[in-house]
Amino acid sequence: MTSSSSSPGSPSPAAEASAATPRRRRFGLLPRILLAIVLGILLGLVMPEALARVFTTFNGLFSAFLGFLIPLIIVGLVTPAIAELGRGAGRMLAATAGLAYTSTVLCGLFALAVAMLVLPGLLDGAGISSLDNPEDTALAAYFEIEIPPVFEVMTALILAFCLGIGLTLIPRGALQESFEQLRTIVVRTIEAVIIPLLPIYIFGMFLGLTLNGQIWAVIGTFLVVVLLVFAMTLIVLLVQYTIAGWAMGRNPLRMLWTMLPAYATALGTSSSAATIPVTLECTKRNGVPAPVAGFVVPLAATIHLAGSTLKITTFAVAIMVVTGMPLDIGALIGFVFMLGVVMVAAPGVPGGAIMAAAGILSSMLGFDEAAVGLMIAAYIAIDSFGTATNVTGDGAIAAVMARLSRGRIEAAAGPAEEAAVRGI
Repeated sequence: MTSSSSSPGSPSPAAEASAATPRRRRFGLLPRILLAIVLGILLGLVMPEALARVFTTFNGLFSAFLGFLIPLIIVGLVTPAIAELGRGAGRMLAATAGLAYTSTVLCGLFALAVAMLVLPGLLDGAGISSLDNPEDTALAAYFEIEIPPVFEVMTALILAFCLGIGLTLIPRGALQESFEQLRTIVVRTIEAVIIPLLPIYIFGMFLGLTLNGQIWAVIGTFLVVVLLVFAMTLIVLLVQYTIAGWAMGRNPLRMLWTMLPAYATALGTSSSAATIPVTLECTKRNGVPAPVAGFVVPLAATIHLAGSTLKITTFAVAIMVVTGMPLDIGALIGFVFMLGVVMVAAPGVPGGAIMAAAGILSSMLGFDEAAVGLMIAAYIAIDSFGTATNVTGDGAIAAVMARLSRGRIEAAAGPAEEAAVRGI
């Protein structure tokens, strides 16, 4: 007679049933973001304004929390990453900053050359009057809560540099362990709060843009410029990842595909800084060592604005053409070089780059208040394309820096950083 009881070493029937049942796949971040974008556009056509203001209110609160968290993300990720890179961190910082600035300026000069060749023939005579300021047509939130950050983004960068480099000069001790624990707290906050709520935030962004109608007016006016900018960003990314693929010894197209979640996230948030967690994880998946990725990605998010420079330069030339302003090539080249400086550590919010560039648009190119307003309206409506190019390019910068720092990394990143954004 057979016994119905299981032998001590055999799995239980429940365990066998569990093993036989296929594990349900998670709905990844990229599909959730794409769904949020589509739903935001479609529901923006039919949703009552009273209900839409609920999402506007949520976005205001979420954006305020992001603004509070971004400096802490920079300090929490960059400081221990510099310390883990060891005594070569100072050279690593200079090399990363130089590479990011070079990439930004070259993209701006590329955009300037293409715009000067193409846009006068396409837009000459297509004068336009003006567009409404997007802030005047935005849906109002039911209430707002201000959450001032502990310190500004630039302060966070300088603090992270000083502390991180200082930690490389002293024996490992309680201070470095404290920053590693801070990194764990930051990563857990990203996992528990930022990533789960990100699709809702993106949905609210596209819902608002559809409801106020500003995005369609701007895209309709500058459709040729939008298509030109998009084509140039694709060329820039292909060039960047051809170099990154050589540096890592990997297929550049596969590396670019791996960065797609970061591209899509930036497409929705229009913020390089808010996309840091996703960019960081995608970069590590491309084979960049965690210490290098943890150092380069948060830094590049604030100093590498190749896509934004490309887009600002192209739209500046377009507005100068359609408004009849003279095209001074010398002033435009100087403008591109200055853009690479003034946008460093631009606020990690949608439209931060154009707000930082508004001053030199007036002082260097002679834009009046109406031209600056037109520039802001045109830029913010499709801000996400430049931002998406920025963050995707950050992964290429990190790959090149991984090649340059090969053999000089003294320690691997802790398990907390490896656990970041597992749901992507």
